[in-house]
Amino acid sequence: MKLTEVINLLNNATAEGAGKVLSASGMLQDQLSKSEAYKIYGRSNVDRWLSENLVKISNRKINRLNLEAIAASSNRVTYLPANQRKNR
Repeated sequence: MKLTEVINLLNNATAEGAGKVLSASGMLQDQLSKSEAYKIYGRSNVDRWLSENLVKISNRKINRLNLEAIAASSNRVTYLPANQRKNR
């Protein structure tokens, strides 16, 4: 295993562990409003994820864990460069 792979694994484990502790202690919300998701992940990303049905809005809230998983994954298959977005 390469050093960069080990570093990535440790970073992911640390972030996940911290998220679980914060969530269990009530310091981190399980659900976010759309505006909170915009602030954290960016309006264009959240809107794209919603249009691609990668995340769903339920009772005007979005599941934070789903957002984190999608943000961490490589989901740029349908992403278009700026010059191609204008023509769409």
